[in-house]
Amino acid sequence: MHGLAGTLIVFLGGGVGAAIRHGVNIAVLRMLGPNFPYATVFINITGSIIMGMTAAYFAFKGDASQHWRLFFTTGVLGGYTTFSTFSLDAALLYERDQFMLAATYVLASVILSLIGLFAGLAAVRHFS
Repeated sequence: MHGLAGTLIVFLGGGVGAAIRHGVNIAVLRMLGPNFPYATVFINITGSIIMGMTAAYFAFKGDASQHWRLFFTTGVLGGYTTFSTFSLDAALLYERDQFMLAATYVLASVILSLIGLFAGLAAVRHFS
């Protein structure tokens, strides 16, 4: 699905997912406090579990329309956590027996993302 309809579906799903994430952040912060990113860990794990279940359902049942697939995976789960997509991509490479590519993807994503974050922090500090 391309075009405005697909974009609108993803937009709406993303809003739902982001609102759920915000609610989870608030609830976990109230329950466990701010000393560790418990909410992020919870969101990453639950998002990955839900992505696995959703991808398996779509793959094995196959009766969901492209609209629903976009809404739930790219939209809701993308708004809830992009880590679920990262996990799915790594798992698909692994299941295709592309072990080195999967390891490269995981390591490059984590390491380069951290480097990028620190570079962004340093740039703003330098120019502020």
